[in-house]
Amino acid sequence: MPLLRDIAVGRYVAGTGLLHRLDPRTKLLSLVALMVAALASRDVAPVALFTVFVALVALVGRLPLNILLRNLRSFAWLIGVTALLHLFMTPGTTRWVVPHASLVVTDEGLSAAILFSLRLASLVTAASMLTLSTTPIALTDGLESLLKPFRRLGVPAHELAMMVSIALRFIPVLADEAERLQKAQMARGADFTGGPIRRARRLVPLLVPLFLSAFSRADRLAVAMEARGYRGGDGRTRFRPLQMGRADAGAAILVVLAVAGQIWLATQGQP
Repeated sequence: MPLLRDIAVGRYVAGTGLLHRLDPRTKLLSLVALMVAALASRDVAPVALFTVFVALVALVGRLPLNILLRNLRSFAWLIGVTALLHLFMTPGTTRWVVPHASLVVTDEGLSAAILFSLRLASLVTAASMLTLSTTPIALTDGLESLLKPFRRLGVPAHELAMMVSIALRFIPVLADEAERLQKAQMARGADFTGGPIRRARRLVPLLVPLFLSAFSRADRLAVAMEARGYRGGDGRTRFRPLQMGRADAGAAILVVLAVAGQIWLATQGQP
């Protein structure tokens, strides 16, 4: 399964770029702010600005572009299906009529297809950039620190952060396990070639052993954590305390400007 193998969400790549040096809390808050602004935008221009900003951050942060492009290729089918659904299912002013297919392309459908394609591609890339530049421990510590004020409301900050971190780390593990299972079945004569629908049907037998393997890995992880004395976040110290610096302040300013630019573009042309 080369497409699953190329998924970058949950993977970490060591580096010394700007993104790697930023505090995980800065990256988490920036990601949430940019995502909310992009999801709230209903026009192409603000989402296009978000896409350009994500691309520039990837270049400046010196992230491996080949990994990001392969990761985007893994979600190409989802982006394509989303674009086609909006292209042909959105009512509005007719622009083209597909002959012999009873399909109509409208101006609104074309705009919606571009909007949701850019939004989905940018969100996937931004999430991948977070995990590629942040170690699992740093991601857990940053999320726990952000959730700490909600402990007064009964929110288990450390446990929730640990769950999110483990879930993200399981994505590439399950992708590798799915590829291993596919190769094992191919060695026994299974055929996974053909069209997309045919390949999807032939992947169904992989689901049962894949889920069984996931449960087995989760059980072994729980036993290993308990054997090492893990008892939650109470009294737990950090090997590397979180500390924000000038780079984090500069990144926060850039994010605020990017969000402000998206809001300004979204308000243009509205009564």
